[in-house]
Amino acid sequence: MSGRTAVTSQSKSAYTVSQWCDSSWKRCFDVCGALALLAVLWPWMILIGAAILLTSRGPLFFRQRRPGKGGKEFTIVKFRTMVVRDCQPGPALTWTADPRVTRIGRFLRKWKLDEFPQLFNVLRGDMSFVGPRPLPPALWNGETIQNEAACVLSVRPGITGQAALEFRDETKLFVPLASLPPEQAEAEYVRHIMPLKLAIEIDYLQHASFAGDCRLILKTLLRVFNLQKGSQSGMRQPLPSFAQNAPGAARSPEAERASAASPGD
Repeated sequence: MSGRTAVTSQSKSAYTVSQWCDSSWKRCFDVCGALALLAVLWPWMILIGAAILLTSRGPLFFRQRRPGKGGKEFTIVKFRTMVVRDCQPGPALTWTADPRVTRIGRFLRKWKLDEFPQLFNVLRGDMSFVGPRPLPPALWNGETIQNEAACVLSVRPGITGQAALEFRDETKLFVPLASLPPEQAEAEYVRHIMPLKLAIEIDYLQHASFAGDCRLILKTLLRVFNLQKGSQSGMRQPLPSFAQNAPGAARSPEAERASAASPGD
């Protein structure tokens, strides 16, 4: 089954994207890198698969339709990290301590091991190593983000990217949304978070280069292994008010000064 995210069916981006994003050199880098990593990681992928199948009932892989280049939907593949009854279509967002996530799933998510099967998405041409993250279709429907979304959906999505790094711990940042009904939480996410993410993604796309992609891959590895300070420390966009007091949220210098000047409880 194939589909296309509605945002790109009538929209054309007003933004200019770096030629690197669609270059044959970037595609060659992706293919060679994916083949090399699969050659090294396949024993670990077998062990991970065995651990998933032995500790919870259900399929080995999680598959979901996501909008890719040109809005054309593809099937993203990850190792399954949730209980089987919740691998069906449901809320697009997952929160910290979500009871749907299995114990082995929490470990895989922490170290990003559930992302390994996306190397096959890279080989198929659905994804790139670096690019905007492929978010669920429900998060692209905001009327105020259509022009920006058209730009972001004009390239292959990535396994990692600038916005993914800056929102590395977003499940902790947006704890306040977890108390809302799923539909309302998604609406708040689209209204407040998507514009921030898209602005970061567009900045990357306008200045993308081979050297820049290598830096983002290195930063991703450093973040995963906790060798670089928390992901929100370098966030260039101000967080919405509901997220600023969440655990792990980095605040602007202005917010820090205001907090220091306020009387304690």
